[in-house]
Amino acid sequence: MSKESMTPRERWTAVLMKKKPDRVPLFWSSTQETLQNIKKYLNVSETQELFKKLHIDEVVSVFPEYIGPKCPEDKDFFGCGFKKVSYGYGVYSECVYHPLAQYETLEQIKKNYKFPSIDWFDFSTIKKQIQGREHLPVYGGGMEPFLRYTQLRGLERAMLDLIEKPDIVDYCLEQIFQLYYRITMGIFDEIGNKVLLTMVAEDLGSQETLLFSPDTIRKFLLPRMKKMMGLAHENGSWVITHSDGAIRDIIPDLIDCGMDVLNPVQWRCKGMDRKLLKQDFGNKICFHGAMDNQYTMPFGTVDQVKQEVIDNIRILGENGGYFLGPCHNLQSITPPENIVAMYETAYENGWY
Repeated sequence: MSKESMTPRERWTAVLMKKKPDRVPLFWSSTQETLQNIKKYLNVSETQELFKKLHIDEVVSVFPEYIGPKCPEDKDFFGCGFKKVSYGYGVYSECVYHPLAQYETLEQIKKNYKFPSIDWFDFSTIKKQIQGREHLPVYGGGMEPFLRYTQLRGLERAMLDLIEKPDIVDYCLEQIFQLYYRITMGIFDEIGNKVLLTMVAEDLGSQETLLFSPDTIRKFLLPRMKKMMGLAHENGSWVITHSDGAIRDIIPDLIDCGMDVLNPVQWRCKGMDRKLLKQDFGNKICFHGAMDNQYTMPFGTVDQVKQEVIDNIRILGENGGYFLGPCHNLQSITPPENIVAMYETAYENGWY
């Protein structure tokens, strides 16, 4: 007989409110290949059946329907072109065409490129997307503007722009921000406080240090992140921030902006010791992830996976404040035995 006394939404809400849930919430994040592999391994056909078997709290994500100008098959509504690229163990959609790459001045961009309009989105389907699923956590709205900027300009050009062409960076980031701010407002207008979490993301870290100087982050990225976080809080939503890598030095700034949950907690990166993160920030934010996806999950033994689960619950889950799952998408090279071990061990050991 199940010991669960909370719905997934109630469980997640308790953690966000710094209260103890019945157990540590579990979430899923993987590539499509991994999802199919684990379904085959467990002999299940439906994703919801898989989640039930592994005690995973299903999450609902909402987004308006695109009704703007027809996009070419290989391009999105920003005009960025994508191509499926196989790396042997998985196929990924990579951005290969950058519509703003050829422009050297801001004037050229203003003259030749049209940013997407809020009128290209229909919000009338949002209510239907959560119908009958009100007992689940709902993700809605948010942004990751510099990622979009790298797709518009190309990664190398985008990084150089921060130094060489800050006027282009500032203008484009503001256009991207305004679109996603209005999209987020539209979602809140439709379903209000039914949105539990809003993702305000930006990858700020490498394996060893920040990808940008703190001054660059504070100049170009944090002000807009703070505005989006403020919008989420005004509408009763908590803010989850995805930022890979060694970001210890900028965590206080993210908290000041309004971050409530840090994902993915790559604790093998420099400065990301779990005990110190919990000690220094555990009274202000929750932690989401922390199951190492660079070594433990793909290459570790079942026993190593089990031990990491127990350690994460003991350290990050002390007195609540923790959602357990992988640090980024589980890759197709991950043994299914390790995936099952992660969730079963978390379910067995995650009760409060």
